[in-house]
Amino acid sequence: MNKALFLDRDGVINKDHHYVNQIEDFEFMDGIFELCKKYQDLGYLIIVCTNQGGISKGYYKESDLIEISNYMTDVFKSKGIEIAKVYYEISMENNHPRRKPNPGMFLDAINEFQIDPKSSLMVGDKTSDLIAAYRAGIKENYFIKGKYPVEEASFEFKVVHSLREV
Repeated sequence: MNKALFLDRDGVINKDHHYVNQIEDFEFMDGIFELCKKYQDLGYLIIVCTNQGGISKGYYKESDLIEISNYMTDVFKSKGIEIAKVYYEISMENNHPRRKPNPGMFLDAINEFQIDPKSSLMVGDKTSDLIAAYRAGIKENYFIKGKYPVEEASFEFKVVHSLREV
């Protein structure tokens, strides 16, 4: 079984400038490359799980998301870091099985890459990120304090102020 570092995109990998959909607006977060390199060197797969409802709202197209995802993974690759896959969900329906806080994207990754969720971890900037991961069996979860408030959940998670604290 593999282990994985699961990451939300906006607010974790890049600064959340509200529906980031252009390469020129994609600004990497301080410490993201060091975090990913550290976990990759420890044998973790790096997997991104991101809600992208801006597509459903008509703010940008799925092709824009694919282009920015390719840019993002290419920058990581240039730093010696392999992103195993970017999972995304465009639905705005809260009951959609793949839209966080539901665990669908995580379960897809767990099945596709034969990941042991108990040996994996999640870093997100919204409580819904952590709820989705927890529902998929991932018990080590980190909340990056920043744009969104920390909300209570029925499970424990660690609140950190920067990626370097993970």
